[in-house]
Amino acid sequence: MSSVAHGTFNATDRFAIGWYWVVGSDELPRRGVQRVRVQGRELVVWRGEDGVAHVVDAYCPHMGAHLQDGQVEGDGLRCFFHAWKFGPDGACVDVPCQPKPVRARVKTWPTVERYGMVWVWTGETPTHDPVCVPDLDVADRGDVRLVPETFEKRCHPNVMMINAIDAQHFNSVHNLPARLHMARSDVSVNAVNFANDIPPREDTWFGRFLRRFYAGPITYTLRYWFGHTGCVTLGPDFLHFHIVFALRGNDAGGTEGRTLLVTRHRPGLFGQAFSGVLLALTKVVGDYFAQGDTKVFQTIRFDFQTPIGADQAILGFIQHYDAQPAAAWGTWAPLGTASSDERPAHEAATA
Repeated sequence: MSSVAHGTFNATDRFAIGWYWVVGSDELPRRGVQRVRVQGRELVVWRGEDGVAHVVDAYCPHMGAHLQDGQVEGDGLRCFFHAWKFGPDGACVDVPCQPKPVRARVKTWPTVERYGMVWVWTGETPTHDPVCVPDLDVADRGDVRLVPETFEKRCHPNVMMINAIDAQHFNSVHNLPARLHMARSDVSVNAVNFANDIPPREDTWFGRFLRRFYAGPITYTLRYWFGHTGCVTLGPDFLHFHIVFALRGNDAGGTEGRTLLVTRHRPGLFGQAFSGVLLALTKVVGDYFAQGDTKVFQTIRFDFQTPIGADQAILGFIQHYDAQPAAAWGTWAPLGTASSDERPAHEAATA
């Protein structure tokens, strides 16, 4: 096969529109305000007294003061510098030195909370629901544990994502005593599924042992959303483990990520205890595979020059990612300049 020419995949100046992680829900208290950078854009996330989280561009449209120093009042955010207040829709609702507010607004971005995380949509209007675990009903968000540490890797988020469907490396790096083949099935323009379709082998003792737990292929599936968030489902037919990896790019061209452990909700004290044990086991499984790949993620310079037949799943992911709409997101312009998607503050605000 010939070398692969990439479009949006592995690019540093564009990425797929979608839902990207911002902060953990428990890390943003009521009236809390935090500075964040998501895919190179400077943002502020804040939670109103009503408990609703909001994500806005970081700078006040009056003089460009950073809103991380602001204060939440009710369902609005008041800038520290001149005390202009902005409502949940970003519109200015109060200027203390005059009787009426000005016609100015701070850019707001669609925001939701799911699986214990705040997510932001990197476009104007969401065209797809937030991420979900395929095995679980959308109404049943399951029992969730957010791993508190943010991890960082020195490679692009797309490169980290394809690692989970790289069947070759499970044998060469992790010494998995079984073969996997990841078959692709498209879910939507924003989501794609890869699932192992090979049953355990019958000519080895380990394969015969595994067949006691699987009626068909070994359960190992990946559901990707927007190329930056993936859900791994694995385990025997009677008990599945779910690990969600939420990634975003950082300013150095690397990756910042969070890990979510998810299991089906089980009511009652016994159910909660059982779910707690499963989530702990899920973390052990995730840590095992993550640790084996760390050295690769810290040193790789991705250059896919010689794909082979065993790389079909990776090629499928690249094709799927490049077909998604790209975000006109950009990096916030330096102070004193105007970025391509913003008007100068003096044009946006008139008395």
